Amino acid sequence: MQRLDDLLKDPLVLQGLQLLIWLVIIILGIGFLRRLAKNRIENISIRYKAQKGIEIIGYILIAILLLVTFTLDSVRDYTIIIGLFTAGLTFTLQELILSIAGSFYIFFLRVYKPGDRIEMNNIKGDVIDIDSIYTTIMEIGEWVNSDNYSGRIIKISNAFVFKGPIKNYSMDFPFVWDELNILITYDSDLELAKKTIMDGATELLSDYTNESKTNWAKMVQRYYIEDAKIDPSLAISLTDNWIVLNLRYITDYKLRRSVKHRLFEKIERSIKLTKGKVKIASTTLQLLKIPEVEVHVK
Repeated sequence: MQRLDDLLKDPLVLQGLQLLIWLVIIILGIGFLRRLAKNRIENISIRYKAQKGIEIIGYILIAILLLVTFTLDSVRDYTIIIGLFTAGLTFTLQELILSIAGSFYIFFLRVYKPGDRIEMNNIKGDVIDIDSIYTTIMEIGEWVNSDNYSGRIIKISNAFVFKGPIKNYSMDFPFVWDELNILITYDSDLELAKKTIMDGATELLSDYTNESKTNWAKMVQRYYIEDAKIDPSLAISLTDNWIVLNLRYITDYKLRRSVKHRLFEKIERSIKLTKGKVKIASTTLQLLKIPEVEVHVK
């Protein structure tokens, strides 16, 4: 008991116990406030932001507590030990420290947020959660075509924001350019084909075009970027077999596949209405019959 009493009188031990008690109180407080926000706030977006805000405030309080504790006069004699311990801990937990730093970087600089479609570390998908260590992504692509979900949920360390590029499909400009090729024969009416395709594209994409022009104007004001063409455009190229009409257009980043499908349907119906003046080209193989040979034997 005497040894225990002497140990508790040691200022360093006393400060360690106080630090531990405060850490437990802050961690329990974070958990309680997160559950309270989950039960009281119905709006999913506001609830998510409130929970993340509580978590970040808790981390800041812990950092302040550690900073105050280790700068007190009673531990100044242990600066060398603390320095060596901190250096070793930093080296051992560098990935964890980078991940936590990455979470602050993501949050304050708004690199991406839940709901954004990103590609990071060669993984593409929609962000569904960001915590202090990991970013959780609903994967798209891989063994499925186009921008469909694969069904896999992937966790990526937040440290990757410092290690490579992050491709964000929705930040500032939630539209992407896409293209499709229509192949027509050389005996088709080229001008009629161009008009048919452009009329169909303009009619179908008018909402996306008007909406994207407003967003692009903001982009031009904010960034050093040229005022690009937003309206659908058509380019022609000639091959040995057919004429290629390349349609370039803008669309919502989440609706790229469905918009391309509707464009193909509309253009195919419009070409049929030309009554043969415009013909879709295809590879044709012609099989020739071997000529019959008459053999006369004397």
